[in-house]
Amino acid sequence: MSEPVQGIKKSKKSADKAIDTAKAEAALPVLGILGMLRWAWTQLTSMRTALFLLLLLAVAAVPGSLFPQRPANPSIVTQYISDHPDYGKLLDSVQLYDVYSSAWFSAIYILLFISLIGCVTPRAIAHYKAMRSQPPRTPKRLSRLPEYGTLVLPADAGIPASKAISDAAAVLKKRGYRVEVRDVDGAMPSLGAERGFLKEVGNLVFHASLIGVLVSVAVGGLFGYSGQRILVEGDTFVNTLVGYDQFSPGTNFQSSWLQPYSIQLDKFDVQFDRESPAHFGQPIDFTADVTTKDTPDAPAKKQVLKVNDPVMLGDTSIYLTGNGYAPVVTVRDGAGKVAMQGPVVAKLQGDNYYSSVVIKVPDAKPDQLGFAGFFLPTAMVTDTGVAYSGDPELINPQLNLNSYYGDLGLNKGTPQNVFELDVAKLTPLNGRGMADKAIALAPGGTYTLPNGKGTITFDGVKKYVGVDIHHNPGQATALVFALLAVAGLILSLYLNRRRVWVRTGTHDDGRTMVEYGLLARGEDHRLAGEAAAIRELLHREWLLPTEQSTDTVSSSTSKDQ
Repeated sequence: MSEPVQGIKKSKKSADKAIDTAKAEAALPVLGILGMLRWAWTQLTSMRTALFLLLLLAVAAVPGSLFPQRPANPSIVTQYISDHPDYGKLLDSVQLYDVYSSAWFSAIYILLFISLIGCVTPRAIAHYKAMRSQPPRTPKRLSRLPEYGTLVLPADAGIPASKAISDAAAVLKKRGYRVEVRDVDGAMPSLGAERGFLKEVGNLVFHASLIGVLVSVAVGGLFGYSGQRILVEGDTFVNTLVGYDQFSPGTNFQSSWLQPYSIQLDKFDVQFDRESPAHFGQPIDFTADVTTKDTPDAPAKKQVLKVNDPVMLGDTSIYLTGNGYAPVVTVRDGAGKVAMQGPVVAKLQGDNYYSSVVIKVPDAKPDQLGFAGFFLPTAMVTDTGVAYSGDPELINPQLNLNSYYGDLGLNKGTPQNVFELDVAKLTPLNGRGMADKAIALAPGGTYTLPNGKGTITFDGVKKYVGVDIHHNPGQATALVFALLAVAGLILSLYLNRRRVWVRTGTHDDGRTMVEYGLLARGEDHRLAGEAAAIRELLHREWLLPTEQSTDTVSSSTSKDQ
């Protein structure tokens, strides 16, 4: 091996050894508490972290759909824990029954707020400074820009370089550019122009609106409420906690905030299809005539409630969500006293408003009474003797029931479903296979129960509606911010940030030479079209022949060739 090669290898080994020694002896600066906080803030306010937190928030909301939530129905949560003793209490310890008010869900929500605000604020400040600053200086070689072109003004046109740069500035200003003219009295005046600041404004509006949507959703979740109520014709609902069939308050909602309005169902009409053979008898329109009062002392107002057309009472929306029939019955006990009287909501179960009926009479003496069966708006019977509803209208209404007596279990305080009757501990009075067959009553009919247990009378039929009641104080602002987010997104997608530079100079023979170049910030497929449009405007400004453009236009493609 030659001596020069050995010398090179020795030198390399010595250099490597020196580098290793320097690395070993190097003392890294101590980051410190302040440095750690600065690093943590930088990581938290990055767009990548904001997107991760947004995804994490969506994942964290999944348990709220998988497990019953205590704010919606505490009794169901208690029953769920009792039915699953092996892991029910464990889930409760990690707040899976209170997902949306849990510490970990709130932490993700708050961190997302901070991250988005930390992302938007510095960008907004930087963009504000950019809007107030002047366009960048004119490059020395405009021919290196993606779009470049030249124009020649003949000597007899009488347009000097200073006049040409002023004309170009006027053209660009009309096109929406922010223009700065430089060295107008010099030998080679130039200008810098810029536009498209609304692109970044739209981007900032989009992100700021996302924050607004999150805040509005949080306000609605904290201070709003929702509930359901069934109203029979003639019934009045007063906005109090006891007036709801089901009530779901927000996390920080107080019952004293309920607006004292009332709504009465005067009449409910359903229009059925009577023309289409394929959809004959199907409901096609629902109309509920209601009387509302904003306050107890306010004048009554007649309003119409329809599907997808809610009644608004202050900040509360009342939606029509269901309907059906409510047979009116009177039940007398064995002593002849009225133990129950009024409409009973029938739950829709099949075609043509075939509905199940459950009647519980805990006040009957000497034994409590229960009834279970079905209601038929238009009763018909098959060849085999099975009753069914032939039409949804009240053409031949019939109430079919089985009766029971015993302890209904209502005195124990255990919640029960009003549409179900547990007959396991009850004694039947009549039914299939018994001497006393099932009860079948037409309006006005009365049936005497066996063993002197009393009577039941079918007095008539009313209609009922199911309404959803929603109060969301953040709903209006959420809509505004959502529309702003869409507008900001459109601006950021369809506008482009562009810069234009123009330089002029006078040739020795008296001609005025003009060169221009365009540059886009980011990818812009329409930059070539913008260059052609500016060139066309300059042609018109100086009354130049259009054929000149074929010899003096260049672009990045032609320069590469």
